[in-house]
Amino acid sequence: MTLIDGKAVSAQIKKEIAEEVAQIVAAGGKRPHLVAILVGHDGGSETYVANKVKACEECGFKSTLIRYEADVTEAELLDKVRELNADADVDGFIVQLPLPKHISEQKVIETIDYRKDVDGFHPINVGRLSIGLPCYVSATPNGILELLRRYNIETSGKKCVVLGRSNIVGKPMATLMMQKAYPGDATVTVCHSRSKDLVKECQEADIIIAAMGQPNFVKAEMVKEGAVVIDVGTTRVPDATRKSGFKLTGDVKFDEVAPKCSFITPVPGGVGPMTIVSLMKNTLLAGKKAVYKD
Repeated sequence: MTLIDGKAVSAQIKKEIAEEVAQIVAAGGKRPHLVAILVGHDGGSETYVANKVKACEECGFKSTLIRYEADVTEAELLDKVRELNADADVDGFIVQLPLPKHISEQKVIETIDYRKDVDGFHPINVGRLSIGLPCYVSATPNGILELLRRYNIETSGKKCVVLGRSNIVGKPMATLMMQKAYPGDATVTVCHSRSKDLVKECQEADIIIAAMGQPNFVKAEMVKEGAVVIDVGTTRVPDATRKSGFKLTGDVKFDEVAPKCSFITPVPGGVGPMTIVSLMKNTLLAGKKAVYKD
């Protein structure tokens, strides 16, 4: 069993990005600039955004954090998005989700200029991904692809089960795993809360990508010997023994599943660090105008 070390891979990629940024700046080019908008004080969002800002520093990017209280109006937030769209110094920006109930996430996503949408959530980026055109790929699926690539995990012709059908992970992950490329060329099945034979599907899978948000959902009896298991789940489960008061728990019951796997990602330290580094990669692409020229 090989433990897929997302922390080590992400550190290596940040180093590669920092070297490239240093070369760009030395040649008189512009330092990539990422802006993050954070609304309210959701604990998870606070952590994610702090990690994103820290990663920007490590990559040599310029970063700006814009904060709003949870009672900000939708109109005010959309005005700020339009302002960032028009700001030539800003290469890419993200609006941290989830947003308060009174703000339409979809409206915010669609207002972002798709050329600066480094989260890869805009329908234009999603559509381009689905037909194999250059675009910003959403960060978590892109991070998983990078792990498969760096660990030389075979995907061609393999049966891949994606658990979950969210717009952020499940759907793009399924699209990427069946594209004509490496990683890809897999036979993909998407399972979700309405699926009938979910356990049987998992038992037949060479690769399981678990992104349901249900702690310890994938048990040993659902996984065949030698499978590759990628755990995207990060649920905060209360744990009185920890200083933070919670334990980050994946969708896979790690202790019992790991011995059966050829490769498995831990939680934390697996997919999580890769999500942030993928956002950094998209920001670098945006700074270089590598995906969209104008």
